[in-house]
Order: sequence, then structure tokens, then C-alpha cells
Amino acid sequence: MNVQRALKRGIDIIVSTAGLVILSPVLLGVGLAVWICHGRPILFRQSRPGLGGKPFVIYKFRTMVESRDDSGAMLSDGQRLTKLGRILRATSLDELPELYNVLLGEMSLVGPRPLLTEYVDRYTSVQARRHGMKPGMTGWAQINGRNGTTWEQRFALDLWYVENWSLTVDLDILLRTPWTVVRRAGISAPGHPTMPEFTGPKAGNGQQR
Repeated sequence: MNVQRALKRGIDIIVSTAGLVILSPVLLGVGLAVWICHGRPILFRQSRPGLGGKPFVIYKFRTMVESRDDSGAMLSDGQRLTKLGRILRATSLDELPELYNVLLGEMSLVGPRPLLTEYVDRYTSVQARRHGMKPGMTGWAQINGRNGTTWEQRFALDLWYVENWSLTVDLDILLRTPWTVVRRAGISAPGHPTMPEFTGPKAGNGQQR
């Protein structure tokens, strides 16, 4: 298993390096579009729990503006998500800067998606096992419903991946991810810009960035 994990890391380094080089024109183009439509900063940075729950800073292209109401309170995610932001999310182009996280070793190409830090204390002991693998740019849950699943279903899919991981499983996920993106399947949960907030077992309401 240690050999497989070493191979997984080697693949992550090779693919993320090649991706950052080959996709550099796309990265520059998207960055320019974000700068024109949203202004600065171009990148969205946020602390997320990684392997073992250890926090790291995730990088994405910004898909929302910092709009506030008359009282100074931040508007909801749905109100701040721009037309460009919706396109970037629908095509997963907002996720491309995560290749840098993969190169740094904070993420993997494949693994459970990194959720919000405040969710960690809400997990059951079983749900917390999703942190037994590095978070990924894509994962078993992403090709099996993505944000269209319930929180219980997503955790079940993440745990299946952690418990059944192999390089063959990773290859299967990587090969199936482009079709998931093209179909734009499960981009958001019904009535939400992405997913409702996870408030603990028997998930709750709200928005997640």
C-alpha cells in the first residue's frame, strides 16, 4: 500500500506540473476574465481541512463579488455569484488553481473534496474518516452525483473511496470526470447555488462556498 501511495504522489506531481504548464494560457485567460468582471483579488483563498483534518489554504478562481446590503452585511452566495462565476463553476474552470495545491502535496488529483473547516466539529466519528486520504480535485462523490446528492450520500461515497482506494479506482474516477463536467451533472443542489450547509448528521440548510 505504501508503494501505491508513493505512486499516487508521483502521478500527482507529474500531472499537476504538466497541467500548470499546458493549461497556463487557460489559467491566464480565466484570470484576466475574473479581473475584468470581478476586480481583485483574482483568486479565492480559504482554509480547508486536509489529510488528517490538518488545515491548508485552497486556491480557486473567484466566482463571487463582495456585495453587501445597506447594513453592511454580506449578501447570500446566490446573490453574489456572478454570470461569469456560474460559467466557471459549471465548467469547473474555477478549480484549476487547485493544481498548485496538488503540486504542493496538500491535495491529490483524486480524493474526497475539501469541505469547510467549520464542518469538522460536526462530523460523526465515522464521517471524520473521510480525512484518511488527501482531499482531491475530483472524487468518487463527484462522479456519482456531485452536489446533487444529500450530505449522507456524499459522506457514504467519500467513505467508500477511503476504504476501497487503489490506483485503479483513481484511474476510473479520472477517466469518468470529464464526462461529468461536460454533462454539468450535479453542479448544485435544488434551490441552492452549490450545496446546503452541513449542520451535522441529518444535514441542514444554508449555503456553502
